[in-house]
Amino acid sequence: MTDDRSRDLEAEIRAELANVDADDFELPATLPVLPLRGSVLFPSIVLPILVGRESTRLLVEEALETDRMIAVAALRDPSVDEPTLEHLQGVGCLARIVKVLRLPNGNLNVIAQGTARITIGRPVAEAPYIRAQCERIAEPEAETSVEVEAQITSSHRLLQRLMEISSNLPVELETMASAARGPGELADIIAAHVGFGQDDRQRLLETLQPNERLVLLLEMLSHQLQVLELSRKIESDVQGEIDRGQREAYLRERLRAIKRELGEDEDDAEIEELEKRITELDMPGAVEKVTRQELDRLGRMSPAAAEYHVLRSYIDWLLEMPWGTFTEDNLDLRAAAAHLDEDHYDLEKVKTRVIEYLAVRKLKPEKRGPILCFIGPPGVGKTSLGRSIASALGRRFVRLSLGGVHDEAEVRGHRRTYVGAMPGRIIQGIKRAGSMNPVFMLDEIDKVGQDFRGDPSAALLEVLDPEQNDTFSDHYLEVDFDLSRVLFIATANVPEDIPAVLRDRMEILEIPGYTAEEKVEIAQRYLLPRQLEDHGLDTALLDFDSDAIAAIVRDYTEEAGVRGLEREIATICRAQARKVAESLDDSDQSPQGIAVYPADLHSFLGPVKFFTEVAERTAVPGVAVGLAWTSSGGDILFIEATRMRGKGELQLTGQLGDVMKESALAALSYLRARAEELGIDDNAFKRHDVHIHVPAGATPKDGPSAGVTILVALASIFTGRPVASDLGMTGELTLRGLVLPVGGIKNKVLAARRAGLRRIVLPAKNEKDLEEIPEQVREGMEFHFVERVDEVLALALTGSPPAPRKQDAGNARRSATRPKRPEAPHN
Repeated sequence: MTDDRSRDLEAEIRAELANVDADDFELPATLPVLPLRGSVLFPSIVLPILVGRESTRLLVEEALETDRMIAVAALRDPSVDEPTLEHLQGVGCLARIVKVLRLPNGNLNVIAQGTARITIGRPVAEAPYIRAQCERIAEPEAETSVEVEAQITSSHRLLQRLMEISSNLPVELETMASAARGPGELADIIAAHVGFGQDDRQRLLETLQPNERLVLLLEMLSHQLQVLELSRKIESDVQGEIDRGQREAYLRERLRAIKRELGEDEDDAEIEELEKRITELDMPGAVEKVTRQELDRLGRMSPAAAEYHVLRSYIDWLLEMPWGTFTEDNLDLRAAAAHLDEDHYDLEKVKTRVIEYLAVRKLKPEKRGPILCFIGPPGVGKTSLGRSIASALGRRFVRLSLGGVHDEAEVRGHRRTYVGAMPGRIIQGIKRAGSMNPVFMLDEIDKVGQDFRGDPSAALLEVLDPEQNDTFSDHYLEVDFDLSRVLFIATANVPEDIPAVLRDRMEILEIPGYTAEEKVEIAQRYLLPRQLEDHGLDTALLDFDSDAIAAIVRDYTEEAGVRGLEREIATICRAQARKVAESLDDSDQSPQGIAVYPADLHSFLGPVKFFTEVAERTAVPGVAVGLAWTSSGGDILFIEATRMRGKGELQLTGQLGDVMKESALAALSYLRARAEELGIDDNAFKRHDVHIHVPAGATPKDGPSAGVTILVALASIFTGRPVASDLGMTGELTLRGLVLPVGGIKNKVLAARRAGLRRIVLPAKNEKDLEEIPEQVREGMEFHFVERVDEVLALALTGSPPAPRKQDAGNARRSATRPKRPEAPHN
């Protein structure tokens, strides 16, 4: 049944029942209850109800055979398929079936006339349909006042406004509302026809006082009117945008036609090509929006404008970034491990960490990449290890050297307002890689500087923070770029030179120096084959004896890594390459191969460059050997002390830092406090100045680990007892004579072994660090773990104090007149 036919039928029925009073209907003891889905029936309202369920059709048929009276109640939940009385609202409407139209599909269209409000009481039966006891609700008498009249007038005014805006309301609604007999009936008529929700209509049905019902209706009408007016405004704005877009499209087409006539359509082709590239790229939504906005600006700009090329360069950068491009990781753990072993010798800790990362990626692909930092001396393979990791993972490799970088814009880029602005090196590296998940190496991160142009390390905080680098913003691009899938690997020589907040964001992996045996192995596996290939040679033309390589390590290099070793091998390769090339010039001679032995090294590399001098330098009192850890790896330090007549002053030389100077003061104070126990005349400190010097004066030195060595040197010079020549030591000293732990133990032990030291004094709490030292290094060495300085002195000082020197005659006469205690000899 169409809406027009329904409205005509409703008008006809209302005309027939206009003079029928609802109170004329006698309410039976029980009534069949018809569940109403998605609507509410009000008194005085004619409502067509579509009936399709078998039980409901039976209800209608039996009602037609009796008095046609039924109860109509709305469902609380319209989705219920088999409703019972508990699914119905407690207040419904008494209705009379006026007419039933039988549809071709067997359904019934029941025209029901609401007559009065009723309460749905106790159920009598629920099969085949619901039948319940119902009670009529008497309509209270409405109040009459000026306020009520004003409310009725407002209701009519709001209804008229609604009918002007909405086309869904029947045209006769205003007439029906005008014929209402009081505020209660007016509210029922309007509520039945205006598009309120079921819950709002039920509230109006359950509001029994007519004046309260009208006030509630006014609130609902005002809200409905606001919603409709806002919807109308939105539709108008949308239509305006559509019209404006159509107008712009028309004008642009006209402009293209004019440019074609003038021969200036090349720029349009360029814009269309850029638009095509944007469509093909997998850009994030926000980035694509910015790109299209800038491209729209470019299309409206003359190529002769100063900003045209700046904007074009910016768009090119956005389009050339690898949005959504990822390389597939090689998750074969055994193959990756074999690849790392093939490229690098040892470094098991680092290799294990990389394989662990691959294992996690295999189990959880969305896991963010770690931020690793390789710390170790130069030449141990930190940078090449990063390249090998990229190859093992199947990722592209990018390297960024941070040494000497002072400008924050080098990391974050320059803002586009500056002439010649460009993105920062991070974005440039990602562009070079061509993927969003490369292995990105930040080389020499400990050598980042800062000045008036900013602090690059502060800009790196966002890059190296896994919690925020997924929205990294470059000052030039000014759009978020996701760096969370990048595997960042930083390298450094000294961890203390990395800012603490930056170091806290990285996982530190130490790569110590190599032992002599490891260097020989590395040379045979990697360095020698590479140098032979680089110089056009092979093993038939040049062969190295393993003893010769060991001799090069011992006599011609002094380093933690293998860079110097490779240079010396390259020197020999160049000499042999020259001989081979000269023999080729002489057609009568064929190239002769040679084998290099230790005795041949002098002819290729010259005299020995490094030799141990520990025994010679420690033969006299006042010299002790300390173990140090520098950016170049482990090293030994000779601490020299001497005394001369003076006033008890302390002089320090050798470019010592503040911490090392304080260690010297603490050592001297401890020695003076323990002078009597050590057999030192307390007056010796008052009558002598002390000078402590650390050779290699051009090299700055600092740190607390030389405290024990300085004390031993001072004790040696004041007791006249030399220090054991095969002993090296390290440890921080306290005024109470405790020996505190220090760092870099492996590098220090390696340096001691290179220097020929066989006995090492270490703090007791550093005993755990021996696990990191290879067995072949510890073999033949003796380690002493001490807690107090007394133990160090007992191990370090040798012999006994020398006898007093003979006095000359003048001194003898003075001694006869004024007895004097013999002094310990000084250096």
